[in-house]
Amino acid sequence: MSRNSAVELVRHTIQPLRGQAWHGGPTPVGALRGVSAEQARWLPPGGRQSIWRLALHIAYWKYTVRRHLEGGSIPRFPRSPANFPSIPSPANEAAWKADRDLLADEHRRLAAAMQRLDPRLLDRRPPGAKRWTWGEMVIGVLVHDAYHTGQIQLLKRLYAGR
Repeated sequence: MSRNSAVELVRHTIQPLRGQAWHGGPTPVGALRGVSAEQARWLPPGGRQSIWRLALHIAYWKYTVRRHLEGGSIPRFPRSPANFPSIPSPANEAAWKADRDLLADEHRRLAAAMQRLDPRLLDRRPPGAKRWTWGEMVIGVLVHDAYHTGQIQLLKRLYAGR
C-alpha cells in the first residue's frame, strides 16, 4: 500500500462522528446516544470504569494524538487527571452533555489534523517521540476507539440488566 493510500484509508476511517464506524459498530460518540448521566456515572461491579470515564478517556487520547500531529503549543486537555479524568461534581445531565460535546469536539479536531497529515510522515516519529511513528499513533487511536466503544456497549447492557 502506498503512503497516499494509507493516509486516505486513515482519513476515511476517522471521519464518521455518528452512526457506524469502520468496523461496522458505533463510533464512540454514537455509542453515547441516549445514555443518561445516571447511566454514564454508574460503576459496574468488578472495578470496571464507568461509561463517563471511558468517554473522557477516549477524548483524552484523541487529544493526545492530535497534539502530536499538530505540534506546537496546544492548550492542556481541559479535564484531569489526564488518562482517566474524574467525573465532574455535580455529575448531572448538563455536565454529561458538556463531556459528550468534548468527545465530539476532540473527534472533529483529530479528523481535521488527519486531513492535514503529510503522507511522508507516516513512517517517522514526531519530534520528542521515543517509540511510535505518526502512522502507528493514528492507527492506534482508531483501534483504541473501537476497543473502548465495545466496553461502552457492554456497560450499557450490564446497566440495563442490573
